[in-house]
Amino acid sequence: MATRLVQPPIPAHKVLPPVRSRITKVIKSHRLIPATHLWSKSTSFRSIYAAKVAEQSSGLVEDNKETLSQIKTQLFQALQGINRGIFGVPSAKKAEIEGLVELLESQNPTPDPTVNLDKVGGCWKLVYSTITILGSKRTKLGLRDFITPGDFLQTIDVSKGKAVNVIKFNVRGLNLLNGKLTIEASFNIASKSRVDIKYDNSTITPEQLMNMFRKNYDLLLGIFNPEGWLEISYVDDTIRIGRDDKGNVFILERSEEENAA
Repeated sequence: MATRLVQPPIPAHKVLPPVRSRITKVIKSHRLIPATHLWSKSTSFRSIYAAKVAEQSSGLVEDNKETLSQIKTQLFQALQGINRGIFGVPSAKKAEIEGLVELLESQNPTPDPTVNLDKVGGCWKLVYSTITILGSKRTKLGLRDFITPGDFLQTIDVSKGKAVNVIKFNVRGLNLLNGKLTIEASFNIASKSRVDIKYDNSTITPEQLMNMFRKNYDLLLGIFNPEGWLEISYVDDTIRIGRDDKGNVFILERSEEENAA
């Protein structure tokens, strides 16, 4: 009869080491790094976070400046060839201009302009207005072919609370006669962004031009009379935007001329 060899069973404690022994070995082979080693006082989480925020904020400032510059460039491109809008513009063009104006107003770098009137003072040239001279008004004033409007200038004297508006005209057929309508007004601060304007007086020079406008002088003055209030909705070093109580929008750029008059 064959003999069968039977191996006695291995005790359980010899198959796996005790649990406590295994845990101890794992801890020894994977030493925990103290928290103070990761975030020392010189490189704390707070300081790194603050530096990151500062970096992002700086980027936002630069992006904002770039955006303003781009919007202004687009606005002046949109204003090309429309003669300041004085004889009207297509509705699509008007909507485009209004959209760009609203974008600039939403990023106004001078939200309280009457608190900082130095930004407002000086000479400005009108580049766009929603005031229009159309139909019979244009015909009565001779502005179709005979008389051509030139620059619209405004000089603001902050110290005196005065504004002088000058509308220049060129007359054909009279040795290229040049003249101007001058309107003087005074203003008072009504809020951090609004001024109340009071008409003072007006003149047309030279006399030959006054004779041409005399019959319709009230009509001419009614178009350009600034009396009422004006909201300064945007102003920086080169451009100013205003909205008046009659719903008109005005865009002006700073002029190098010393005096509009």
